[in-house]
Amino acid sequence: MKVLVVNAGSSSLKYQLFDTAAGSVIAKGNCERIGIDGQITHKMPGRPDYKAAEPMHDHTEATKVLISVLTSPEVGCISDMSEIEAVGHRIVHGGAYFSESMLVTPEVIAKLELCRDLAPLHTGAHLMGLKGITDAMPTTPQVLVFDTAFHQTMPDYAWMYPIPYEMYEKYSIRRYGAHGTSHRFVAGEMCKILGRTEGTKIITCHLGNGSSISAVKDGKVVDTSMGFTPLDGIEMGTRCGSIDPAIVTFIMEHEGYTPSEMSDFMNKQCGLLGVSGLSPDCRDLGDAIAEGNKRAKLAVDILTYQIKKYIGAYTAAMNGLDALVFTAGIGENRDEIRAAACADLDFLGIKLDAAINEKTRLQSNIVKISAEDSRVPVYVIPTNEELVIASDTERIVNSL
Repeated sequence: MKVLVVNAGSSSLKYQLFDTAAGSVIAKGNCERIGIDGQITHKMPGRPDYKAAEPMHDHTEATKVLISVLTSPEVGCISDMSEIEAVGHRIVHGGAYFSESMLVTPEVIAKLELCRDLAPLHTGAHLMGLKGITDAMPTTPQVLVFDTAFHQTMPDYAWMYPIPYEMYEKYSIRRYGAHGTSHRFVAGEMCKILGRTEGTKIITCHLGNGSSISAVKDGKVVDTSMGFTPLDGIEMGTRCGSIDPAIVTFIMEHEGYTPSEMSDFMNKQCGLLGVSGLSPDCRDLGDAIAEGNKRAKLAVDILTYQIKKYIGAYTAAMNGLDALVFTAGIGENRDEIRAAACADLDFLGIKLDAAINEKTRLQSNIVKISAEDSRVPVYVIPTNEELVIASDTERIVNSL
């Protein structure tokens, strides 16, 4: 089956076209700088990359651009969109409405509309991407795969906040988590390495511009760092992560922020960018640290300290640890972040091989970075959310 996977971010739209029968990727690409000027990068095995500037005012227009590239006689890979048998979409937040991947129907879209406030940077983009695909392929079945779904196995004491229970009942305020598709993939790969699922205790660290850490026991999530929204948890590129709730009202009162302005502040002006005053990107901060920039170092020190605390907390919560996994942009490529996060965790049995860790970056293969005498194996496992989405999409469409 040819399955198109669409991953609409806040200002980007990534895509991959899978041949599930052959287990291969036919093409993949990324529409970037949506709403600014627009650029598409399209890649196919054995061919030079295609890059072009294309105006994209929103994600609906971005889908039109990717369709034109996929069907282009010069750089495309299919003659017509009818060759695509199904489309799978990555959805950041399914709220209380979705606990598993779902076939797209008008009722499902209506419920997704209700999740806008839970992931303000993403849900609108998802809906526009869905509209663009539906306009172009109105009869092709589409499937939504939710990042929150994998976290639905958390016990109530992990997902319930200590607020009046009536507020939970009225507004469905609870811990939902995020990046579940990524955590699901790398935890599954780690279970394969361990040779079992039952009896395993794994911590998965998805570290990127948005970051979350999950405790996975017996292949099921028992806790995760992101909460009601993707704003919670550890420090991120521009998101503050967990802070004293009183800080929110304090800043609103003293700066005169509206709720919307305060949300924008915490989502877009804090984190690595806010502390460093320089950049939300660890690559830029690494260069600045090398030049002696103290605020850049502080920003990164906060991040690695928080990762370390979650590793310790989740090891305690699971009464042990069988494996630690790093994934996503920072987790896969920033060896200094991994090293600092794992430093002084020898009491938990975690010890890295410094030489292997240092050279593990920009690799597509799974790498064990722990030392031979480390009681807990530590791995870098490149995430593959798109493969999970394609598999779920094929399974659901085949069941129709």
